[in-house]
Amino acid sequence: MGGTLQHGLNISLINAPSIYIKYFINETLLERHGSVMEEQLIKVIWTVIISIYPVGGVLGSFIAGHLSVRFGRKNCLIFNNIVAIVAALIVGFSRMAKSFEMILVGRFLYGVNAGNGMNIHCMYLMECSPKKLRGLVTITTATFISLGKCLGQIVGLREILGSESVWPLLLAFNAVPALIQLVILPWFPESPRYLMIDKGNRALSMNALQRLWGKHDFHQELEEMQAERSAIKERSRSMWELCRDPSVRNQLVIVIMMSFLMQLSGINAIYSYAFEIFSAAGIGEQTIPYVSIGTGLIETLTLLICGYFIEHTGRKPLFCRGLGFMSLWLGLLTVTFSLQHLVSWMPYCSLVIIFAYVLSYGFGPGGVALMLPTEIFLQCDRPSGYIINGFLNWFGLLLLALIFSFMVDGLGYLCFLIFSGICVMLTLLSYFILVETKGKTTIEISEEFKNKKLFQKAMLHTPPNGALPQSTVEIIMSTAF
Repeated sequence: MGGTLQHGLNISLINAPSIYIKYFINETLLERHGSVMEEQLIKVIWTVIISIYPVGGVLGSFIAGHLSVRFGRKNCLIFNNIVAIVAALIVGFSRMAKSFEMILVGRFLYGVNAGNGMNIHCMYLMECSPKKLRGLVTITTATFISLGKCLGQIVGLREILGSESVWPLLLAFNAVPALIQLVILPWFPESPRYLMIDKGNRALSMNALQRLWGKHDFHQELEEMQAERSAIKERSRSMWELCRDPSVRNQLVIVIMMSFLMQLSGINAIYSYAFEIFSAAGIGEQTIPYVSIGTGLIETLTLLICGYFIEHTGRKPLFCRGLGFMSLWLGLLTVTFSLQHLVSWMPYCSLVIIFAYVLSYGFGPGGVALMLPTEIFLQCDRPSGYIINGFLNWFGLLLLALIFSFMVDGLGYLCFLIFSGICVMLTLLSYFILVETKGKTTIEISEEFKNKKLFQKAMLHTPPNGALPQSTVEIIMSTAF
């Protein structure tokens, strides 16, 4: 019920009432100014309504790191729900107040709620999970984004809350999971890692572990946390300090891959502009809402299956294979879009390819991209790492919201070739930079990144006979000790 479910809801809930909101904007401006607005102006206002959500997400992700360190993971998640409830009240009464600006304010607050909640939700779950189950537990954050998208598509049907008479209630639906979490979460323990590493409270950390994992002796786990606390020997680092540290350069490149570039892989375009994409694919207007639900169900199902494979196959293979197939499907989608006016059954091929694309996303990148930032940073770097990850994630979503509709107008189906190229680039980057994190502690993962960097540096200085020069040996020895 944390930030990820609410984020998924916000992505899909806005699609169903889009026609009614545009009509409401036109009606409001007509009443105020006495004249009908041009269609292009209505489109601009609608684009702002879509894009104001990631703007709020950028702000929410910026404050998440500081708040999570100062007040704790659980307390931040609890009070974050108040923001969602306030936003729901504002958008719920927008039509009664005859103000489309209230939708803008509500969407912005929804973005702040999601930007803050997603980061802290991922940190909280990762820090509460046993090492051997960390991947399976953390991937539920991605599963609930997908479930939120699917739930938003279902409640957005005309038969439920997607009709003209009740669309403000649809936009306010996010208050339901926020209220449930606000009531239930206070009974949960704080993150054991936060209590031990950030606060140095061994007794409270042991109590939290026993409440989460059962009444057993967890001295080994506490010793691992103490080892990390002793290894970092410093306070939580700022974003600027993290960016200036060359030892975490590979981790920052991975964060860019998992956040900004993943937003430009095309997956959120399928959800944010589902009506336009399926309509261009030749799907009937009455059928589109049910087809959209199908994409949400497929993604949710594949993420559940991915939860099993992620602890057996590993993160890196799933991520690389998923992206490779995504680039293939996007290339084929471009072909089917170009032929749909020539062959009568080609729209059905486009539909199958879109489903296959969502399937490939769910089997790999969908779960891994949200999980890896929690695993590749030490405790002192994780809040700032999530600020960078959140900012780039929301900036990518904002960029997509601002330009995608104009890309479709200008390039048509060729815009999918851009997404395909980004998927190919991500595949190559992940193959050469990513390290496997399955079953490893954060200290072990950090050391592997350092060794990988040392190995690359040594290879750059290796002469043709294969012997390492003295300078390279000195570099390795000095860094190791």
